[in-house]
Amino acid sequence: MSRSGYYRFTNRVDHNEEEMELRDAIQKIAIEKPMYGYRRITAELGRMGRVVNHKRVLRITHEDNLLCMRRKAFVSTTDSNHKLPVYPNLARMMSISRIGQLWVADITYIRLLLEFIYLAVILDAFSRRVIGWALGRTLEAELAVEALMKAIRRGRVEPGLVHHSDRGVQYASRAYTEILTAHHIQISMSRRGNPYDNAKAESFMKTLKYEEVYRSEYRDLADARRQIGRFIESVYNRNRLHSSLGYRSPVEFELEQARSESILIVTNA
Repeated sequence: MSRSGYYRFTNRVDHNEEEMELRDAIQKIAIEKPMYGYRRITAELGRMGRVVNHKRVLRITHEDNLLCMRRKAFVSTTDSNHKLPVYPNLARMMSISRIGQLWVADITYIRLLLEFIYLAVILDAFSRRVIGWALGRTLEAELAVEALMKAIRRGRVEPGLVHHSDRGVQYASRAYTEILTAHHIQISMSRRGNPYDNAKAESFMKTLKYEEVYRSEYRDLADARRQIGRFIESVYNRNRLHSSLGYRSPVEFELEQARSESILIVTNA
């Protein structure tokens, strides 16, 4: 065998071994996180120390039929046909640059075998972290109030904080708006017929349905509360990679922001 033929042979073997290891890693990620597309898989590989081009990951996922699950249609639960006061859209013109500037809120339904239940959530718009949530059998204002109080009890109410929601009766209710006013939180609501004004909250709801609800069969309300709570606190907040956060989780993103601010304070001092 010639010298060049020998090296071509050994390089081919190494390439095949490396390709198999990469395919194995991609398959493990796709099985563990079936909602990830090729870009998030590429980011996850990078966090594991594997430098690989996203085009190569796309080719392998296509060859191995590792397609992410498709999302189902999203149904709105907003009831804005009421005579309660509504508020101007303050969030539309805001430039978000830190945690505690803007909270976004939304409500969605979840179908069990014999009934519908409802989930109210509040996110910090900067980090996309869920900071308050409540699950119950009713769409009354008490559900939204419970989620709001959880967010407030976390101690994240900063001066000038704006709370943004749709014009749903839950968010316009006296019980809800009085709590916001009492904590000096400014009230903001989407324009009529414009769901994109609250896109970040609705994006989370789609993610929840896509990555948790559609994959699960909940026995009852208690089972749904346990599994959805696990997804929100352990998966979404702490482990799910967000493209808008540079493929970091909300908790990781907040920790990096806190470290950056501490370094800046020390430098300026």
